[in-house]
Amino acid sequence: MHQHLQLTLPPETALDEADFQQYVIRQLHLNNAESLTIRKVKQSIDARSRQVKVNVSVDIYADEAPPSLISYQKKYPDVSQKPTVIIVGCGPAGMFAALRLVELGYKPILLERGKDVRARRRDLAAINKDHIVNPESNYCFGEGGAGTYSDGKLYTRSNKRGDVRRILEILVAHGATEQILYDAHPHIGTNKLPQIVADLRQSVLNAGGEVHFDTKVTDFIFNSTHQSAIDNHPSEIKGVATADGREFTGLGVILATGHSARDIFELCQEKGVFIENKSFAVGVRIEHSQSLIDSLQYHCTDRGHYLPAASYGLVTQTHYNGIQRGVFSFCMCPGGFIVPAATAPGELVVNGMSPSRRDSRFANSGMVVSIEEADLKPFKKFGALAGLELQKSIEQKACAITGGKQTAPAQRVLDFVKRKVSSKLLETSYQPGLQSLDLREYLPEHISEPLRQGLQDFGKKMSGYVSNEAQLIGAESRTSSPVRIPRDRDTAEHLQTKRLYPCGEGAGYAGGIMSAALDGTFVVEQLVKRYGR
Repeated sequence: MHQHLQLTLPPETALDEADFQQYVIRQLHLNNAESLTIRKVKQSIDARSRQVKVNVSVDIYADEAPPSLISYQKKYPDVSQKPTVIIVGCGPAGMFAALRLVELGYKPILLERGKDVRARRRDLAAINKDHIVNPESNYCFGEGGAGTYSDGKLYTRSNKRGDVRRILEILVAHGATEQILYDAHPHIGTNKLPQIVADLRQSVLNAGGEVHFDTKVTDFIFNSTHQSAIDNHPSEIKGVATADGREFTGLGVILATGHSARDIFELCQEKGVFIENKSFAVGVRIEHSQSLIDSLQYHCTDRGHYLPAASYGLVTQTHYNGIQRGVFSFCMCPGGFIVPAATAPGELVVNGMSPSRRDSRFANSGMVVSIEEADLKPFKKFGALAGLELQKSIEQKACAITGGKQTAPAQRVLDFVKRKVSSKLLETSYQPGLQSLDLREYLPEHISEPLRQGLQDFGKKMSGYVSNEAQLIGAESRTSSPVRIPRDRDTAEHLQTKRLYPCGEGAGYAGGIMSAALDGTFVVEQLVKRYGR
């Protein structure tokens, strides 16, 4: 017998597995619990009213074997002698592209400028404790990319990108909890992601693929018939050269370098590979106590043992100098930490992450302002790299005003709104430390003023959100790539350079772990369709 139930339950019943199982058994009036399999299909928290509820979809199987929880199997062909494809970047897009190539019978050669996930930890400790930024190994560069040391959010706003369930099943097959298959807003957590990333790499290696760490791409190799895209003639790429003097060639090159690989954007411009400006946003991280966010979202003083750390999403429109600008929260990390995410000395960038239990005392979120075309005029001479140069200027100024280290400029929220320097700052999760400053010292007015307006609006939407019990920490400037490497909508091939497949966040086609993984899968399928043997 198979039954499907839709239930709305209090958190203490829905989120305690033993109680939940007993509740379902009682609902069905069944005595023989040993013959039952009770499996959650979907779970979401509804906190819109003062009484928080949990909506659960559940499948019940009695006296029959349930279908396998995941259909995905780690059975890969030996591709060691198969045609090769070069993948630049070992983040979610690159790793899932490599796995898809293996599944389709092709040999991926994955090139990563940074270190493997375990060795990378030493460089993260150095930036946190000693303010030392390794430009090749940091929170953005290294195995797993920026996603490895993040909240590990696994939801995407669009199912049109590809098979979301398949990506989740691959993650479960490599060690992720089965809960990600039914949570409405699944996440893995920064403490669990490194092992999953290492297991994904091992699957690629076991199948005969190659993964090269500390291997920085410094040049493109074109066929001899290559002509610059400036002359409006399509070119053809056949491989890449690396800093250690090696060359790697294959059927095609997948660029999956992430949004912070600025040298790749510069290389594209230098070699005549067409790139263009892309919209992005810049601002700060806002940090509250998690208990405050819980009270605002769950309408209670204590969320108890069952409810997870509460999250939020905020968006508004502001007007400044006749230009409408979006102000919005970004990458909200409940029960998380703020971390230094610079990729070069002399920069200051912050980002957020959470462990799987989301049990930090702090909640943080990006709070950012959209960058408009008018903002890029002072950087017009840089062409398609104008947005990148705007990013750099903000990050370098933020670093300089606190002494050139990773100490971050900070200001209490209400003080910022009232244009006052904070006499004292709050405790923080940001390990390198804070310095009280007026954030307008490094944020241009076209960012700081809309940000101030946006916070005032958010304070009306969430009473208590704007106060001096929260603080702003900056700069949050790597929300997405300021550059797009344009490609054909259907074939995913670069518009002018044949066999080049821009992919993921760095190319401007993804915005998180899931969308990047889906995009990596998509470009591989298009490459193989066109150039496969």
